[in-house]
Amino acid sequence: MTAALKYDATDTAAMLGVERSVRGRRWVERLEAGRLHTATAIAQAHGLPDLLGRVLAARGAELQSVERFLDPSLKTLLPDPARLQDMERAAERFAKAIRSSEPVAVFGDYDVDGAASVALVERFLRAHGQSCITYIPDRLTEGYGPSAGALSGLVEEGARLILTVDCGTTGGAAIEAANAAGAEIIVLDHHQADEALPPAFAVVNPNRQDDLSGQGHLAAAGVVFLFLVATIGVLRREGAYAGRPEPDLLGMLDLVALATVCDVVPLKDANRAFVAKGLKVLRLRHNVGLRALADAARLDEAPSTYNLGFILGPRINAGGRIGASGLGARLLATDDEVEARAIAGKLEALNAERKAIEARMLEEAFARADAAIEESPDLPLLFLGAEDWHKGLVGLVAGRIADRFHRPAFVMANERDGTATGSARSLPSVDLGAVVRAAVQEGLFLKGGGHAMAAGFSLELGKRDAARAFLHEHLAGPVARAVASQQLAMDGALSARGATLELIDLLERAGPYGPGHPKPRFVFPAHRVTRLRTMAEAHLRCTLVAADGGRVEACAFRVAGTPLGDLFASAEGGPLHVAGHLRRSFWQGRESVELMIEDAALCGEAS
Repeated sequence: MTAALKYDATDTAAMLGVERSVRGRRWVERLEAGRLHTATAIAQAHGLPDLLGRVLAARGAELQSVERFLDPSLKTLLPDPARLQDMERAAERFAKAIRSSEPVAVFGDYDVDGAASVALVERFLRAHGQSCITYIPDRLTEGYGPSAGALSGLVEEGARLILTVDCGTTGGAAIEAANAAGAEIIVLDHHQADEALPPAFAVVNPNRQDDLSGQGHLAAAGVVFLFLVATIGVLRREGAYAGRPEPDLLGMLDLVALATVCDVVPLKDANRAFVAKGLKVLRLRHNVGLRALADAARLDEAPSTYNLGFILGPRINAGGRIGASGLGARLLATDDEVEARAIAGKLEALNAERKAIEARMLEEAFARADAAIEESPDLPLLFLGAEDWHKGLVGLVAGRIADRFHRPAFVMANERDGTATGSARSLPSVDLGAVVRAAVQEGLFLKGGGHAMAAGFSLELGKRDAARAFLHEHLAGPVARAVASQQLAMDGALSARGATLELIDLLERAGPYGPGHPKPRFVFPAHRVTRLRTMAEAHLRCTLVAADGGRVEACAFRVAGTPLGDLFASAEGGPLHVAGHLRRSFWQGRESVELMIEDAALCGEAS
């Protein structure tokens, strides 16, 4: 298989000397020189091709850990749930509620992670012959997280134990109100936390500041899964399964995989096992809702992380963004075929509507961003808002702005009552969550929180300028350092003739790939750009031709009118250095290889 590589390590390093690509990044070798011996040792000891040894070593594999990379299993990677702060207390309380058939409610977030987390709890309770009250807040009218009114309403409906999933860490006032109304709260979350925690019965969050479990990379659904494992342990010790089967948690891993991929958490340790095993469960099509959604989306290929993140996930999110927030959780929890097909059809229609609204917002946001940068080229961030922007889509727009303009983006939907609701997206190594929480503490944001790469917030428009100045002050330095050190790591150089299905088969042995375990990326040096065409007015497709005549089809999404798209348009018929990752393409029953273009540089840019 190493014959697929056109260049040896020395030649590869030479071809990666692109000091500044069209996207402003220096191309570097992903495998550090000091780990070359590890790559060789891995390949020799395990009988693997050299290329796979290089890919594994570049992602942190050691000689003794290769099996965990090639076969990420729950047996070896699942952490002890008890290592998470408050986990045993929470599991014992939930087990008590199950034993006594106590009324339970679940309050979840409206995104995929929240919907999957709610569905996990619902299915777990159903396996014990019980049901629960579920509540997903309306994204547009209620916003993120629990409110005093919502939790108190659940108590009025009879709930004495309320689980908040994928939220609750910053919901102190709401939880205090629920306590006063007579309920106990278990928070199951993964968002960044302040030192002061809400007055809940238990707060299970690997990102609380006193948690030493090292599991901060988990999505909320991963935390919920560990919580259910711990609960089964309690019930098993108490003999609850003497006359009945235990819930099939492994059969629910498709939900955990979906949430893990869609919440863009690092694919490391247990998360890799969740996704690898969850994809196998998804192939069985046992979850009625996911099966109906895949059929509605006309998904007729083997499930992959791409399908989860770009096909199924956006459709589930469409309910929370522009429709009924509870649709996603209902779909993932139902076992009713008729209901599942009806919800899947509704989500398919809402996703199409979402795309149309997003396209209009993006056009306006790009124009405003262009104007702001033209006026102040050194802006450390973009702070954009408009009254007619849909607040359910500001996060998507912020992500596209950050990607296109290479700086953090804060995008807001301004309200007529003088407030705004927004989302922010960041660059690697620029921690947005901490800065947003600091702005809340300074009284500049009404609410806010999130992760290093993504955050949500709300503010009074009268404080907009002060908030912008605060963000500039705290982000200018980190952004400048991040931009100055922008790199694109390569796993090697390939010729078009080496881009084969056999190569993809080989690379998939080290999957699944995602944040923290990136897809192998290759540079195709000095390949001629031919048959360039525009698809759907935004995407580019072309054929790359090597000096020996080898060809590979290539695609770049949403690049028309960007520097990358302009470079390809000007280079048609001539050579470019092109970087990207390979994927399988299915069309009319035929399987082929496609290069997903991520960056490019003029051939003269290589040093």
